[in-house]
Amino acid sequence: MVFGISLILVILLAVVAGFAPQPFEAVSNAALAAVIQHAGWLYLLIVFLTLVFLAYLAFGPTAKLRIGGRDAEPEFSNSTWLSMLFAAGMGIGLVFWGAAEPISHLVTPPEGLTPHTSQAARAAMRYTFFHWGLHPWAIYALMGLAIAWFQYNRNGRGLISDLLQPLIGDRHLGWIGKLVNIVAVVATAIGVATTLGFGTMQISAGIHRVFGLPNGIVMQLSVIAICFVLYMASSISGVDRGIKWLSSFNLALAGVLLLAVALLGPTSFIFENFTTTLGSYLDHLVDMSLRMSPFSANTWVADWTIFYWAWWISWSPFVGAFIARVSYGRTVREFVFGVVVAPSLLGFVWFATFGGTALWSQIFGGVDMAGALAAGHETVLFRMYDALPLSSLLSGLTILLLVIFFVTSADSAVLVLGSMSSESSGDPTLPRKFAWGIAIALIAVAMLMAGGLQALQTLITVAALPFALLMLAVMIGLYRVLSVEASREKAEERRARRAIEDWIAREQREKNIAQPTGKATDGSAEPQ
Repeated sequence: MVFGISLILVILLAVVAGFAPQPFEAVSNAALAAVIQHAGWLYLLIVFLTLVFLAYLAFGPTAKLRIGGRDAEPEFSNSTWLSMLFAAGMGIGLVFWGAAEPISHLVTPPEGLTPHTSQAARAAMRYTFFHWGLHPWAIYALMGLAIAWFQYNRNGRGLISDLLQPLIGDRHLGWIGKLVNIVAVVATAIGVATTLGFGTMQISAGIHRVFGLPNGIVMQLSVIAICFVLYMASSISGVDRGIKWLSSFNLALAGVLLLAVALLGPTSFIFENFTTTLGSYLDHLVDMSLRMSPFSANTWVADWTIFYWAWWISWSPFVGAFIARVSYGRTVREFVFGVVVAPSLLGFVWFATFGGTALWSQIFGGVDMAGALAAGHETVLFRMYDALPLSSLLSGLTILLLVIFFVTSADSAVLVLGSMSSESSGDPTLPRKFAWGIAIALIAVAMLMAGGLQALQTLITVAALPFALLMLAVMIGLYRVLSVEASREKAEERRARRAIEDWIAREQREKNIAQPTGKATDGSAEPQ
């Protein structure tokens, strides 16, 4: 039921957005304006509460609880685990926005700052850290931890509806649960397809820049077709081989590209930019987390922060389910630090390097990065490379990185969509993987042909509102089950400690009874 209805809705939305993009966009924009006007504050508050809640779990009485039970052991090494988290959670977005977002904020800065000034540049980097740092990973971590706990510790099915069980009981198995699962699957499918569409656009732009091939719809369709074959082959091979190997290779490739840009670019400026921005980010964290603009008509927060929070929320079922799949055996504290802190730091280094180089090129290098932005966000990174040595090599490595990020993201999505649309736990069947693999490829194709990607992004922002409310329910339910489990384990520890103390006392009494208390006249011990 969930699989059939979800697939029909996904195809229907793609057809409407693809063949009637203008009416679809008009309706979506009207809905978006209403949501931002009346519920924009709700996104900010819920995401901030999520970050605070996870900090409590990491340092509170639940920190030592282990996903899968006390004796569970992780399936993947720390490096492999982090590489899979990074590839699934950010992937294409880091490459696409690495140079483009800071330049966009420089041109249109937040907080009413004057464009193209040093204050605008500092704010551009600070808000880029903010949009890609602790908050989005906290959203993913909440959903991932909840799905993992209910699946591995409470014998759940790995579905979003299972997370409502502490609040509504067995009704999560009925129509309410099925409705939640359908909405989750539809939002995930469209969100993934939209992101893959952006990846396709940047891969095509890179091929055009490096090889001079025409950058049009034919090139974009060819990119999707090749990537479809690759990500389905990876999906067939399973998580233990396909996603694991590709994610590890991609993390190494991203590291090589990062190091190359740091050394070939303004190295000293990049390090100064990183430290300055990190300090400013931490100093303004609460202020940025709760910042709206009720006393002005400025729409910057709505255009960027609220949109990003809604975007991450709409992605959270997909990324959360994948994180849960690969996080068996981790403690709650290890999970929070591994999913929230470590990827955020990697993202900060990435944006400080690519965003810092782009800003330096615009401000000090005499490169018209703002002009490249006007030509399209996907062109900004390659324009930055033009000002560096070995630009063709850097562009080629970036294209390869994008292709592998495309494959790992789509592979993860196929796995998660198949699992979310199944009633049973475990890996989905091969036909179901193929169905979702074809579906997300077709959606990306339809949107690129019709130019409906922006409309679908708007739709995702609106669709994220019920998921924002769902996150509140998930926090309440997860707190209940983790608190009960922590109390149970604490009681078991007390019983075990008392048992050990009783055993020691008993042994001591027996020893005292066996010891002699007097001596014979010849000096030998006199038995009791």
